[in-house]
Amino acid sequence: QVQLVESGGGLVQPGGSLRLSCKASGRTFSSYAVGWLRQAPGKERELVASISRSGGSTYYADSVKGRFTVSKDNAKNTVYLQMNSLTPEDTAVYYCAATVTTWIIRQASDFGSWGQGTQVTVSS
Repeated sequence: QVQLVESGGGLVQPGGSLRLSCKASGRTFSSYAVGWLRQAPGKERELVASISRSGGSTYYADSVKGRFTVSKDNAKNTVYLQMNSLTPEDTAVYYCAATVTTWIIRQASDFGSWGQGTQVTVSS
């Protein structure tokens, strides 16, 4: 199992940007596909972006397409989520999740390891 630690959350004004980081432990991070998921109060957990183990393939939910970018640095055991043009609807706890696979992940239930989450609040 890989251990995941998210960072970079905080309070940002509408229209602003944040970059989340997900640092993984272990020496086999290059075997893991990684995703970013979010959960707002009273809502189901939503997969917003995922990236394949090599970083060559990505998936985005329609709600964030064109605004969020996911990237993976296997040398640093880190995955990033660059979030631009943020709106109050993006307010949520953001989680990093990973699983060993050669495929791109498109469902939250397919991830085996989870981080503790980081709060993102978009408000004026």
